[in-house]
Amino acid sequence: MRGLRGKRVLVTGGASGIGAATAARFLEEGASVCVIDRSADARERIGKELPGLSGVLDADVADRDAVEAAFATAVQHMGAVDVLINNAGISIRHAFVDITPEEWDDVLAVNLTGVFHVAQTAARRMLKQGGGVILNTASTNGTHGYPHYADYNATKAGVIALTKSMALELAPTVRVNAISPGYCLTPMQRAEYTDEMLQRVNNKIPLGRHAKPEEIAALFAFLASEDAAFASGHVYVMDGAETAGGLASQR
Repeated sequence: MRGLRGKRVLVTGGASGIGAATAARFLEEGASVCVIDRSADARERIGKELPGLSGVLDADVADRDAVEAAFATAVQHMGAVDVLINNAGISIRHAFVDITPEEWDDVLAVNLTGVFHVAQTAARRMLKQGGGVILNTASTNGTHGYPHYADYNATKAGVIALTKSMALELAPTVRVNAISPGYCLTPMQRAEYTDEMLQRVNNKIPLGRHAKPEEIAALFAFLASEDAAFASGHVYVMDGAETAGGLASQR
């Protein structure tokens, strides 16, 4: 991609799944990359898998003070942050009537409030430095009803609305977009689904499979690059045509 070599990139939730694949892709493009993740095990693993990282930082995005401290450390390591991949997220698969207030609060704290904390921290710095790109991870769950994920779905709808509002307010200095993956075979997804459940999902996706994290990472790289210099304010769906036809596409 044009214009990524030498960019300073920060990836939240960057130690596993889509975040880890995205960190690896930006390293391949010649960027400097720091990742933020709250899992000690995942941080240790990604540090070994991607020794070229500029930093592997501990922070829970739901904690505003921790976010600001980690962001400051990333700037110390790289000099600035040109591209933010705002990717950290959690999900808990359960029926709507069984969601506890504590679970609801936890999912919103990471998936929506956390996205806000990181995005606002990045935006303030990017406006001062005269440019930047913020890319949020949304989901097709934010635009379509999926059972057993009511809290997760609500947060991703919020991320989509937040993305569009940010793009309007931060233009022309900072470009803001989101990616809405459909089903992507990440460790989080694999932990929640049996083999039979995965096959049933694959059967309803026109391309016949889950996305690979590396495929989502490639779209992040494009949207951060100069090839996407006029792209802002939109949500880019990558779901193997799952949502293209509504009921007509169900198998």
